[in-house]
Amino acid sequence: MADTDPDELERRIAKTRADLAVTVDAIADRVSPKRVAERTVSDVKSRAGHLMASVGDALGVTPRPAQFGDDPDRLWDDEPPNLAPVLIGVGAVLVVGAAIVLWRRRRRR
Repeated sequence: MADTDPDELERRIAKTRADLAVTVDAIADRVSPKRVAERTVSDVKSRAGHLMASVGDALGVTPRPAQFGDDPDRLWDDEPPNLAPVLIGVGAVLVVGAAIVLWRRRRRR
């Protein structure tokens, strides 16, 4: 036979309401514009840090934060890294990207 004790049913209803309120608050917090912006900024900062680390690894440069008062001419321990390969790569990506955009525009016509 089913449990028909009114006090027990009221306790279950109150617990269900409390659980539902917690769930709704968590969903509202997760989709609030402020929280979404915070997560996005955090994600972009993390990705930028990884990108800078990988570029530094590719150039053979270990990151060292500049301190206030450092002489700008002496930021590099040895000589500045050769940026030519990186700039050539960026240029090649831009050329290929522009070619793809132009090709797609011509196909639409």
